[in-house]
Amino acid sequence: MSKTAQPAIREPSEKEIKLVIGASSAGTVFEWYDFFIYGTLFALIGKAFFPSDNETLQVLLVWAGFAIGFGFRPLGAIMFGFLGDRLGRKYTFLVTVTLMGIATAGVGLVPSAESIGLWAPAIVIVLRILQGLALGGEYGGAAIYVAEHAPPEKRGFYTSFIQASVVGGFILSIIVVLACRFLIPEQEFNDWGWRVPFLLSIVLLGISLWMRLKLSESPVFQAMKAEGQIAGNPFVESFTYPGNKKRIFVALFGVTGILTTIWYSAFFSSLSFLQRDMRLDELTVELTLLVAGLIGMTFYIFVGRWSDRVGRKKPIMIGAALTLLLIFPSFWAMGSLANPGLAEASERNPVVVSGPQCSTDPFAELFDREQSDCGKLLGTLISSGVSYQLQPGDALALSIGGAPVAIDPAWFADGKLRSEAVQARLTQAGFDFSRQTPPFINIVGIVAILLVLSALSALTYGSVAALLSEMFPPRIRYSSMSIPYHIGAGYLGGFLPLIAGVIVASTGDIYSGLWYTWGVVAFGIVVAWWGLPDGPPRDFADDAG
Repeated sequence: MSKTAQPAIREPSEKEIKLVIGASSAGTVFEWYDFFIYGTLFALIGKAFFPSDNETLQVLLVWAGFAIGFGFRPLGAIMFGFLGDRLGRKYTFLVTVTLMGIATAGVGLVPSAESIGLWAPAIVIVLRILQGLALGGEYGGAAIYVAEHAPPEKRGFYTSFIQASVVGGFILSIIVVLACRFLIPEQEFNDWGWRVPFLLSIVLLGISLWMRLKLSESPVFQAMKAEGQIAGNPFVESFTYPGNKKRIFVALFGVTGILTTIWYSAFFSSLSFLQRDMRLDELTVELTLLVAGLIGMTFYIFVGRWSDRVGRKKPIMIGAALTLLLIFPSFWAMGSLANPGLAEASERNPVVVSGPQCSTDPFAELFDREQSDCGKLLGTLISSGVSYQLQPGDALALSIGGAPVAIDPAWFADGKLRSEAVQARLTQAGFDFSRQTPPFINIVGIVAILLVLSALSALTYGSVAALLSEMFPPRIRYSSMSIPYHIGAGYLGGFLPLIAGVIVASTGDIYSGLWYTWGVVAFGIVVAWWGLPDGPPRDFADDAG
């Protein structure tokens, strides 16, 4: 097959490249901050907009709202990918960052469910949809914009700053939350102060627009426009261009599926696990993730630069294989360090439940379904972060360390009473449900584990912007890379906290949600081995597909 004629491309200056990297990376940090602040404040978001007596349901509803935003990323990728390939890279991601900033600030202005009822979660969900649409156009625009300015031999290094900026958005969200906690008294922060990080988005929007307006259009797009090579319908051509269907499949499952599940396991699963399941003090969790994130950001840049020498495939394959080996041991070790008393109590005094209809339905309350008494009891144990074993039995029974616990029928009419009573019995058996602040040496160990998870994420993510830019033809590059990336990140990654939470709620094992990550990565590594090109990086060519 003959190669497509490539347009003559202007060589950008070193100063221009530095401005491109700086402005694009800063905008990406701000935009991901806007998206991640929702997850960072998941506990307070739940109380304000999704209140429920069932703590597990409340958390799942928060993660459902998180997932909805991700679910609309593919539509944003289609919309803004079309505009990016037709109208240009620069102006498209100016639109996306504006939409994101306005939607994020809007969340901070929505009255609580206590004030306006179901309108509160409904409005929040609409704003999350707008955020998802904006994010669907942001990543492809920023990544391609930098890639199309970079010389081929430095493309992995330059675009790695975009990958590190995604972590930067998460870190910025933690820094802002910590600053607000420091400046605003705890009770006031819980009541209204948590809204300040959302409202700050307007300031970040102004800075981002100011920086990005200084940029010129991508030299690749300028050359294509000058030579009349702009795609007529980038969305259609993405699926009709020779070899592109295979490339999209590989980008979806062999690249994005791997990187996104590892990323969200490393950061958001860790956040939820430490704060909710291990009951660590919120400030301790945020400071720990902040330190690990700041150090871990450098890993992405190292991997991007390394990929310029060894190729894009090798780091991804190494990171994916190591994840399969280390994901469970990492979380087991983190749990032992974070709350050793809980781990010891679970081993010393195992909790056993038996009875009829012993399965839990975490969404029973939401859909007005009847939950069995055994299911209610299991839900209480799950929301307490306590693993349990199920045994067959004709009558409902609970034992802790082999000692039977008397079950009061009144428990099943009042979730709060049930939770207090069960936790009281567990406390007598050595379980500690107070907020924990581990010894300093344990915190150092947790940071070390988080750095291992960050390294796994960096190996599978650091070179991806360069890889995806090289996989697709320039005329439809924005659409072709954005569609699989945001389907994968939107559904495989964005739904990870919700899916993992449902798995945990259904099994009673706080580590069982990791099987979702393991399964997606295991499938992805097979696709990556089959579909990614070996050897040094190279620009797109029709016969590379």
